[in-house]
Amino acid sequence: MANLKQLSELEGFFTPGHRMCAGCVAPVVVRQVAMAAGDTPVVVANATGCLEVASTIFPYTAWRCSWIHNAFENTAATLSGVETAYRALKKQGKITKDIKFIAFGGDGGTYDIGLQSLSGAMERGHNMVYICYDNGAYMNTGIQRSSATPQFADTTTSPAGKVIPGKVQWRKDLAAIMAAHNIPYVAQVAPSHFNDLIAKVQKALAVDGPAFINAMAPCPRGWRYDTREGIEMTRLAVETCYWPLYEVENGEWRLTYKPREKKPLVEWLKKQGRFRHLFTEENKPLLEEFQRRVDQEWEKLLKRCGEA
Repeated sequence: MANLKQLSELEGFFTPGHRMCAGCVAPVVVRQVAMAAGDTPVVVANATGCLEVASTIFPYTAWRCSWIHNAFENTAATLSGVETAYRALKKQGKITKDIKFIAFGGDGGTYDIGLQSLSGAMERGHNMVYICYDNGAYMNTGIQRSSATPQFADTTTSPAGKVIPGKVQWRKDLAAIMAAHNIPYVAQVAPSHFNDLIAKVQKALAVDGPAFINAMAPCPRGWRYDTREGIEMTRLAVETCYWPLYEVENGEWRLTYKPREKKPLVEWLKKQGRFRHLFTEENKPLLEEFQRRVDQEWEKLLKRCGEA
């Protein structure tokens, strides 16, 4: 278990002096990742998005490390090139210290337009950790739906109304897709469970080869919740089993947290304005359908982890 007091005293590679929105959980994820990395030298590649825009407003930066800005779609490709150059220089004796490589991308730049780049880097076996901060939409460009957006969520491109009840498709299971690449380490995390997150990042940094971590990072603008409740949003997502915590280590699936009492999904949904339209009499069947699907996915995960 991480010693939080010692970790909090580390300077870390991400400062508090950024300009992310109040209540945004993405910088909390990055700070916890930085705690896990400790004093390890890192090179960070950052896809275009909220995190990149708000942490590097010229002439300021919130990054205390070697940092590269990329387009939405090519973060994994860029960092794989840097990691390859590092290995070549180390082989020549021009670099002697050990350096770790970390990529950060939102769900738009990871699930969707960056998936080809990410898949290629994972398949080639680059020694890097890719971390997706998943806020469930293209928040930086106007809250458009992504393939990470939950079913029935109201977004600007899947507006809830008379025609559709929000996004009609179920969200993509990206962690399972990454696990199918047979890479050494895949995990799903939430910053509300910081010990779990820190332990998994440390595992990911320690493996020889590619690792992928999917981190829930709620957005107050897109999810429409009280800015004080960002971490509560992730806690409820875990406790309702919408966002279970697990890892896949060398092909072995393992549940890392099991709620003592699985909460009903409505406890998570009712705190978010993007699901407000579901709480009407005519949309009650949609709530029931949503709960059924979450239960189904949870049972499927329990079987994969040998806990059914």
